[in-house]
Amino acid sequence: MNAPTPLESSGIVPPAPHVTLPRFGLLLVGDELLSGRRADQHVPKTIELLAARGLTLSYVHMVGDARADIAAQLRSILTSGDVVFSCGGIGATPDDQTRQAAAEAAGVPLALHPQAEALIGQRFAELAAQKGIPFEPDSADHQQRLQMGVFPQGAQIVPNPYNRIPGFSLGHVHFFPGFPAMAWPMMEWTLDTYYSFWFDQRAWAENAVVVKSASEAMLTPMMEALEARYAGIKVFSLPTLQHPEHGPHIDLGVKGDPAQVERAFGEMLDSLRAMGCDLGPVQHPVAR
Repeated sequence: MNAPTPLESSGIVPPAPHVTLPRFGLLLVGDELLSGRRADQHVPKTIELLAARGLTLSYVHMVGDARADIAAQLRSILTSGDVVFSCGGIGATPDDQTRQAAAEAAGVPLALHPQAEALIGQRFAELAAQKGIPFEPDSADHQQRLQMGVFPQGAQIVPNPYNRIPGFSLGHVHFFPGFPAMAWPMMEWTLDTYYSFWFDQRAWAENAVVVKSASEAMLTPMMEALEARYAGIKVFSLPTLQHPEHGPHIDLGVKGDPAQVERAFGEMLDSLRAMGCDLGPVQHPVAR
């Protein structure tokens, strides 16, 4: 008999694998993000962690702490089949409503997860020992702490290497704390544990050029013609109003299948030169 894998030994049941490359999304929860009290750090880090594995971020949703709003987002997400990372709102204070909203969206009750209960107990027993005070698992304080392990029924834990207080998963939707020091290692663990099959599966390239003294209206017909001719690429136009070196300009480029990107970008450059556009440097291509 084969020895159990580390995941099986932990009692964590992985979600059913995708049969095609899934999309990856991000859900950010918290009034503090919408009010500006906290600036988001998760979007650029998620893009970085995905890109290091040959994956891309398809979308980002941001919502406040209202349970109904979180649940509405999660109803759509849970039925999408996408891999979605949710950051924020899984604590045990009144403004933390993500656990409750997830249960509501999934149509299941909340329940204290036995693995989460054990991990939270271990964490606070250690802290009590460090302070030289007795650990009282039946105290009101500890019972309140255990609310952090009350998850939608059927959820799987996500290990938290920072302080061992876990997050949770419902299928391919994975719930982390809002703290970057906790969320980012948990996101990496989730990617490496469940989705490594999809790493570097999609060849991807991106080429762009600085176009000066041209309008998007002038460039749009050429962009549309390229997308119609090459099914495996997308063209993009990123205007800049002020730049210390290039002044007002457009970063115009092509991204997608590397072979098609090379051909389409070559045609783009030829078309721009034929239109008499003032071209700056070709930006370093992205390829994987």
